This record gives sequence, C-alpha cells and structure tokens, in this order.
Amino acid sequence: MRDSELRWGILGCASITNALIPAIRAVPGNRVEAVASRSLDKARGFAEAWGLPRAFGCYADLLASGAVDVIYNPLPNSLHAEWTVRALEAGLPVLCEKPLTVTAAEARAVAAVQARTGVPAAEAVMYRFHPLYEALTRALAEGVIGEITAAAARFTFRLDDRSELPAAALLGGGALLDVGTYPVTLLRLLFGAEPTRVTAHGRFSAVDDTVVGLLELPNGATGTLEVSIESEERQSAELLGTKGAIFLDRPWFPGREGAGYRLLRDGHEAFVPVPGGDGYELEVADFADAVRTGRAPRWGLDDGVKTMAVLDALRLAAREGRAVTLEA
Repeated sequence: MRDSELRWGILGCASITNALIPAIRAVPGNRVEAVASRSLDKARGFAEAWGLPRAFGCYADLLASGAVDVIYNPLPNSLHAEWTVRALEAGLPVLCEKPLTVTAAEARAVAAVQARTGVPAAEAVMYRFHPLYEALTRALAEGVIGEITAAAARFTFRLDDRSELPAAALLGGGALLDVGTYPVTLLRLLFGAEPTRVTAHGRFSAVDDTVVGLLELPNGATGTLEVSIESEERQSAELLGTKGAIFLDRPWFPGREGAGYRLLRDGHEAFVPVPGGDGYELEVADFADAVRTGRAPRWGLDDGVKTMAVLDALRLAAREGRAVTLEA
C-alpha cells in the first residue's frame, strides 16, 4: 500500500464532503473511489455529481466490497461510533468526522477496538493541522506571553432551519457536539494540559442551543468557551499571559494563502504572519501517511477520548447547574 494509490470510501452524503472530497483529491496518491448511502438512488446521484466510480445503497456493502482502502465517516454524530467500529472490524482505517462519538463512554469503546485491531483511526479536527498552530505552540513554548493565565474560545452561529442535524437530539445534535469540539481541542492544545473541573450554563430546547463553560486547569489557569447554534456567528480566541496576550480572529479557518495572530506586549500590538495552508488537505495528508507507513496519526483516538470527556462534563454541568470534576 505504500506505493499504490489509496482509495477512499465515504459513508453518507453529508455537506462536509464538499470540503473533504477536494482535499482528498488534492493530496497526491489519494482518490475518492466510492460513496454509500441508505438510498442507492441518492448514492448514485452523489457519485455522478462528483464523478465517483462506485455507489452503494448500504454502508455495510461498501465496507465489504473490497473497493476501498480508507473510510471517511461524516455520518450524523449518533452513528459515528457504530460505523467507525464496523469499519475497523472490517480492517479499514477510518478518518471520523468530529465529534468522534456522542459520549466519552462510546469514545473509549471505539478506542478499545482500534487498539485491539491495530487499524489506524483518527478524529477529523482539521484546523489543528494549519501552520498557524505549529507557529503558535512554538511561540508559547518560548514564552512569548509568559505563563498563560487564561484563554477563551468561541464558535457560534444561527441555525435557521431547526429540522437540520444540529438541532436533532436523536442524531447527536446540540451546540456542544456540533461545534464544541473546536474550542475544547483548542484550549487543551494551548494549555498543554487537561482540565480538572468544569462549570457551565446552557440554554436548552430538545438540545443544548447555547453553552458557556469554564475549564479549570491544574496550575490555576482558566479557559472559557462559548458555543451556540442559535446566536450570531462569532469565531475567535484569545490567550492572556503574564507578559502579553495573543488574539486569533479566525481560529478555525486561519487562511489558505496566509494567516497569523495579533500579539500584544507592553501596550503595543503587532501582527505576526504565518504561512497559509488548507487544514483539510493537511489532515488528509497526515492520515494517509499514517495508513501507508504504519505510524500513529498525529492526533490519535486517545485525544478524541479526552475531548469527549470534557464535552460530557460540560453537558452535565450545564444541565445540572453544578461543577463537574474530571478523572485524572
């Protein structure tokens, strides 16, 4: 497989494939071979629109077909665990769209199957692969703003059609599962540590429509997050330190042609440029290389389990109005 072209199969016809199919095609040595849907007519229509050679009217048929080498799983959140496990059991590596699962217990079960089978799997959180975050973590390690005392991240948008998946409780909808992965992974990445306790407040309908949470870190630092599917769109993040502050205006989509962050020190603000990049392409390239070489993906399922543990705790804290301690 090291020298042959990797054939990708897609489970479902989710809109996120509008980003992933071009990304897969842009990475040398990869091609999209097939799509599966619960409706063969829908799969055929999708395959025709994208110029894919094969279409299946059943997810299981795709897994058993021998036509693909890698699976991309962008199914509704409630189906991530089942079909990631079924693909792994079939010997097929899986890049599973975020969130990895809908609960930490499910995430641990998926990780256990991956460990048992040894088949590569990863959660698709594309922004982390952008060059911005290599530059940012390096600057933080060099003490550009001193010790981080607090950080905040937000991802909010207004879902106009409440019949769509983010508002569907049975399909794993809600603000935390739809966009909460972004700020949680970012705060964990920037602090380089796991929160010990969380508190949160939420607005609920059938799902959590808005959640504002506070993460407590072992060194006394705090991280705050805001996620919503009912509010004006806002995407930003900032870090406060003992010697300065950093502001990210586009944390989730930093820029293909160029990117950067704003650095504030001693009352003076400067823009620090960083090379651009496509997070989706870089994510695909990393996972494809892991499949070819047998190395672990840059972020394995253990990271996804930790993210889901924080999301679980935030949901519980918001619903019950109390602090929730995370297991070490």
